[in-house]
Amino acid sequence: MTKETLKDFLDEKVDLYNNPNFIESDPIQIPHSFSIKEDIEIAGFLAATIAWGNRKMIINSAQKLMNAMGNTPYDFVMTHTDDDLKKLDHFVHRTFNATDAITFIKALQNIYTKHKGLEVLFEKNAEVNSMQKSISEFKKNFFEIPHQTRTTKHISDPLNNSAAKRINMFLRWMVRKDNKGVDFGIWKNIPTAALSCPLDVHSGNIARKLGLLTRKQNDAKALLELDTNLRELDAIDPVKYDFALFGLGVFEKF
Repeated sequence: MTKETLKDFLDEKVDLYNNPNFIESDPIQIPHSFSIKEDIEIAGFLAATIAWGNRKMIINSAQKLMNAMGNTPYDFVMTHTDDDLKKLDHFVHRTFNATDAITFIKALQNIYTKHKGLEVLFEKNAEVNSMQKSISEFKKNFFEIPHQTRTTKHISDPLNNSAAKRINMFLRWMVRKDNKGVDFGIWKNIPTAALSCPLDVHSGNIARKLGLLTRKQNDAKALLELDTNLRELDAIDPVKYDFALFGLGVFEKF
């Protein structure tokens, strides 16, 4: 398949899957329940954080988390009491447990209080064509509050060779704006050219079948290879091809 043919094929799949119908079976439906910017980004961040495993289970767990926060995530983060945090005592999604959830709430409060919010913190170290340093620095800031070591595993560090799938997915949600109704585009100062594809088993396997990826492991080196090839197809908005790779893998069993 030539590069032109591949681009046409993937562009067609992006158009097929990048529409509001995508939302109903995807964790992005959680932040789509809100209209206030801070609610959207906090709900999106928490939903993306637990986005591994069965998608229906992810959505159910994320909704339970929102319910425990009174479906007002920003207000809960900023004004919670110790009694409020007890509502999270029995929360668990796979290895993400109540201790992790409570630490994340406290860390988010610290970010909005001392760093002016998630957007400002990610924007601070964003580069023209990469968010890898930004994600790594974000993790340091996120865990500057007291925390258990076990909780740090729930935010990946691409500078430690992680593909950081979930946080790259969250950044896609917040930054991309194409008026198709899926991604929010509420963060204005990070270029879409800097975004990376949320690399997981599905997208990795499809990328290999299409010749976009040769590395066998789904790690930071594989992500760099995939990003480089996707940017040759669209230098301005390479991460739009996540819709194509995901759709081909999950919906079409390509």
